[in-house]
Amino acid sequence: MKRGTAIIIGAGPAGLTAALELERQTGIKPVVLETSHEIGGISRTVVYKGNRMDIGGHRFFSKSDRVMQWWLDLMPVEAGAHKDGELRYQGQQRTVPEAGPGADPRSDDLVMLVRQRKSRIYFLRRFFDYPIRLTADTLKKMGAVRTVQAGVSYLRAALLPRRQERSLEDFLINRFGKQLYLTFFKSYTEKVWGVPCHQISAEWGAQRIKGLSLKGVAAHFLKKAFGGGKSGGLAQKNTETSLIERFLYPKLGPGQLWEHVAGLVRQGGGEIRFGMRVDRVNVEGNRVTSVEAVNGAGARERFAGDYFFSTMPVRDLIRAVNGSVPAEVREVSEGLMYRDFITVGLLARKLSVTEPDGAPLKDNWIYIQEPDVTVGRLQIFNNWSPWLVKDTEKVWIGLEYFCNETDPIWKLSDEEMTRLAIEEVARIGILKAGDVEDAHVVHVPKTYPAYFGSYDRFEVIRGYTDSLENLFLVGRNGMHKYNNQDHSMLTAMTAVENIAKGVTAKENIWAINTEMEYHEEKAAKSGEA
Repeated sequence: MKRGTAIIIGAGPAGLTAALELERQTGIKPVVLETSHEIGGISRTVVYKGNRMDIGGHRFFSKSDRVMQWWLDLMPVEAGAHKDGELRYQGQQRTVPEAGPGADPRSDDLVMLVRQRKSRIYFLRRFFDYPIRLTADTLKKMGAVRTVQAGVSYLRAALLPRRQERSLEDFLINRFGKQLYLTFFKSYTEKVWGVPCHQISAEWGAQRIKGLSLKGVAAHFLKKAFGGGKSGGLAQKNTETSLIERFLYPKLGPGQLWEHVAGLVRQGGGEIRFGMRVDRVNVEGNRVTSVEAVNGAGARERFAGDYFFSTMPVRDLIRAVNGSVPAEVREVSEGLMYRDFITVGLLARKLSVTEPDGAPLKDNWIYIQEPDVTVGRLQIFNNWSPWLVKDTEKVWIGLEYFCNETDPIWKLSDEEMTRLAIEEVARIGILKAGDVEDAHVVHVPKTYPAYFGSYDRFEVIRGYTDSLENLFLVGRNGMHKYNNQDHSMLTAMTAVENIAKGVTAKENIWAINTEMEYHEEKAAKSGEA
C-alpha cells in the first residue's frame, strides 16, 4: 500500500470517484477542494422547497460493467420495481427529505429506481420521436414536401456521403441527409453551442453520437419489432447509447449518490473542503508540489501533496500554474471555449400537452427544436423519479438555456429569467402561464467544454500536463472532453490504478471513449490483462 496525500480539485463525479478509489486501493489520503458549497458538480441535485432538480438530466447507464457495478454496490436496485420499469409506490403520498451539502440521506432511500427512457423532439408544435424515425406518424407530421425532400437527401447522403467530415454539419448530414439535419438537428445544436454547426469539430459527433444514424435507428427498431432485440435488460450491451430504453436512477436524484460517496470518503479518513477556490498550482521541475486556494473568508491556504487530480476547467488550471509554462501552451489554453447553462424550474398545476390518450407526458426530456424560442430542452422531473416532486398532483419541469457568461441572458435577474421561461413555454403551447405556481433559477458556468476555438490544438496542452508526472487530469472539464458521468468516473478510476501500479504514462486515461465499447471491454475481448 502506498502512503501520502492526494489533493483533488473538484467534488464532482470524477473527483469523488478518485477520492473513494484512492481509499479503497491505496493508503493515500484524499483531500478534496470544492469551490462551491455543494456536492456532485453538474451531477448534483438542487433542492427547492422540497422539489428536486437534476441539473442537465443524468441517466445512470454505462456499457462499462465496472461502473454499473460500482453504482449498484453503493445503491442497490429498488425492490419494488416491476419488469417494465414502473414502480409499485408511484403516486403514493410521501415526504421528501431535504439533505444539505454532503449529507447522507436515510439508508432506506439509498436505492436505484429502474426507469423507462423516453425523449422526443418538439417541432412545428408537434412531438417527434428521438432518435428520429421515418414512421407513418413522423411523415404525416412533417408533411408531403418535407417528407420527399428528406427521403431524397437521405438517399443522396447514403450514396454520395461527404468524404471528409471536417465539421459537425458534415458528420450529421452523412448520417441523416441534409433535410433531416436542417429539420431536426441544426436549430437545437446551434442553441446548445451558440455557433453554426459548420464551425464545430466533427469530433463532437464522434464523442457523443458516433454510432447513431438513421440506418442504425431503423435497424434497432426492426430488430426489436421482430423479437431479436432484447434491449429491455439493464446491460443493453449491443444497443447504441442514444437508443437505450431503461436506465437506473437514484431515488432522490443524482446528487444523492454523490452525497453518499462524500460520506464514505469522510468515513475513510478523507477530507472535503468547501468554498475553496484554487488559483495557484506550484510546479517545480516535472512535479506539482502544492496548490493554493482562497477560502470563503478570503484567506489563502496552501495544500501540499504527493499526487494531484484536477477536474477544474483546463483554462483555469493553466492560468493557475505558478511555474514555467511554454508560451504556446498558454496561448492554446486561452483559446479554449466553454458553454454555460441556466435551468429554470417551473412548478405548475398541469401542462397543456398530453399523450395521445390524454395521459400526462412520459418524457424524461424534450428537445425544443422550435426556432422562435431560445429554450433548448425541457425536463419533466416527475418522470425521472416521482420522489423529485413534493406534491405529485403538480408537474415540476426544468427549462434549459444554453449561453455564454457574456450573453445578456446570463445577466438577467431570476425574476426576469422566470418571466422569459414562462412566456416561451406558453408561446409554444407547453403550458398556460396562469398554471405556473412557483419557479427557481440555477446558473451553471462552464457546463460544456467546446469543440471549437483552439480545441484543434489541444494536444499542445495535453503534452505539457502529461509531463507533470504527479498531475492527473480527469473528468469533463478537467480534460476538456465532453464526457458522460460514467466516462468521467472511468478516467478517475484509471488514474488511481496507474498510481497504485506505479504507471507513469497517461495514455490509458485519455483513451477512455464516450461511445460504443470502452477500453476495458476492448481489452477483455482482445485477451489483454
